[in-house]
Amino acid sequence: MRYTGIESQLFATHRANLQKLLLPNSLVVVNSNDIPPTNADGTLLLKQNSDLFYLTGIEQEETLLLLYPQAHEEKFREILFLRQPTPDLEIWEGHKLTKEEAKKLSGVARVEWLGEFRAIFHRLMCECERVYLNSNEHKRAKVIVEGCDARFVQEVQRAYPLHEYQRLARLMHRLRAVKSAAELKLIERAAEITEAGLRRVLGFVRPGVNEMEVEAEFAHEFIRSGGNFAYNPIIAGGQNACALHYVQNSQVCRDGELLLMDVAASYANYNADLTRTIPVNGRFTSRQRQVYDAVLRVLRAASKAAKPGKLHKDWQKEAESLIEKELVDLGLLKLSEIKNQDPDQPALKKYFMHGIGHPLGLDVHDVGILVEPMQAGWVLTVEPAIYIREEGFAVRLENDILLREERNVDLTQSIPLEAEEIETLMNERSKLPHGQTVLARGVSGHHNSIQKRPNARPGGNGASRRGPGRVGGRRTHLSRLAR
Repeated sequence: MRYTGIESQLFATHRANLQKLLLPNSLVVVNSNDIPPTNADGTLLLKQNSDLFYLTGIEQEETLLLLYPQAHEEKFREILFLRQPTPDLEIWEGHKLTKEEAKKLSGVARVEWLGEFRAIFHRLMCECERVYLNSNEHKRAKVIVEGCDARFVQEVQRAYPLHEYQRLARLMHRLRAVKSAAELKLIERAAEITEAGLRRVLGFVRPGVNEMEVEAEFAHEFIRSGGNFAYNPIIAGGQNACALHYVQNSQVCRDGELLLMDVAASYANYNADLTRTIPVNGRFTSRQRQVYDAVLRVLRAASKAAKPGKLHKDWQKEAESLIEKELVDLGLLKLSEIKNQDPDQPALKKYFMHGIGHPLGLDVHDVGILVEPMQAGWVLTVEPAIYIREEGFAVRLENDILLREERNVDLTQSIPLEAEEIETLMNERSKLPHGQTVLARGVSGHHNSIQKRPNARPGGNGASRRGPGRVGGRRTHLSRLAR
C-alpha cells in the first residue's frame, strides 16, 4: 500500500459496531471483490469491496471475513481467511500477506488460509440460525456482471435452504454513513492531496493546453502523494462541460472558455470529491463571472442548509429553489415559465438536472439510508451547477462538508474557490519560469509539497469570511471537532 498504515483499532471498532446490530445467533460472511477481467488474459487492478475494507483494512484478493459473535467456542467468533502464499505465487505476483501481517492490519486474532474455510463454515452453519450475506444495494448501481457476493449467496442458499437469511447491506449502509474521527482524518488527507493538485493546475492551465495534459498534472500530484484518482476525472472545456460525465478529456482548452474540472484524490481508499470551474486565460468574462457568483451563492447557502434531522429530498428541494432564483436573476428563466411549469419537470431542470449532493466516504457515491433523516457525522458533497448549452459553457462548484449539530465543517475550505483568488493564482504564473507553480506559500517547483497557510482565506465555507474550518463560522480544527 502507498499510504501510512491505519491503526487496526478502527476496523475492530467497526466490527464491534456491526455485531451490536445483528439478530441473535447470526453469522456474517463478507467477501473480497473479484479482480475484474479486461480482454485476452488481461485484468484491472483490484478495487477492494468497501465493506470488507471497512471491517478489516485488508486490500488483498480472495479474502473473506467470518463473524459469529455467539459461537459456542470463542475461537470461531471472528476469523479472517486469506489466500495462502506460495513460492510460485510470490515469483509471479509478489508478496502476499502472512497471517501475522493480516492480524496486525485488521486486528482479527484468528487468521486462516482460504482452504480451511469450507469445513469451518459448514460447522458454524450447523450451529447458527441466521446468516447475513452481502450484496450491492446502492440505488444507482447497475449490476450487470455477477460478482463474488452474488455467486456466494446462490451457493450458500442452495446448500443450506432452511436457514433464515438477512441483508447485510442495510446494516453496513447505516454504519458507514456516520464517519469516525479516524475516517475524517483520511478524508481530510484526500482533500489536502486534491488541493495540491488543483494549485498545481492553476499554475499550468492556459490557452492551447489539452484537457489530457491537465489530467496528467493532477495525476502527477496525486500519485506522488500516495493517492489516486477518486473517480475518472472530468476535465471539460467550453461546451464539453455541459455533458455531466464527459471523460474523454481530449480537447484543446481555448482562450475565453471556462474549464470545468471535477477531479479529486482518494487516500487509503477514502475519497474527496471536488469541482472547480476556471477561466482558461486567467480572467472571467462579465457573463462568466455572473454565473460563477450565482453558483457560489448557492454552494454557500446549501452548505449551511444541510442539517442533521433533515431529509435529503427536502435539502434537494431547498437547493433547487435557490438555483431557480439565480436562474431568474440571470435572465435564463422567466417567472411565467416557473408559474406554468409541469411539477414533474420543473423549468430549472434545463439548467440544473442532478442532485445537490451525496454521501462521501469509502465510495465516492457512498452508501447511506437517504430515506431517513440525515445525521451528524455524515460527510456530504455540495455541488450546485448551472449548465447553459445555448451559451456554450457551464459552471459547477463542489465542496465536501461534515454535518454537525451546530455548524457544518467544510473539509475543503482551504481549496481556492473565490473567483478573485483563482484569477490571482492563475495570473501569478506569468511571473514564473515554465514548469513552476504557485503553492500555498510563495513560489515552489513541482516537487515541493503544499503547505497550508494558517490564516488562508476560506474557500466558500459559508456566507462570511471570518475564518476557515466551519461553514459560515469561526475556525475550528477538524481533529477536535471529530471527537
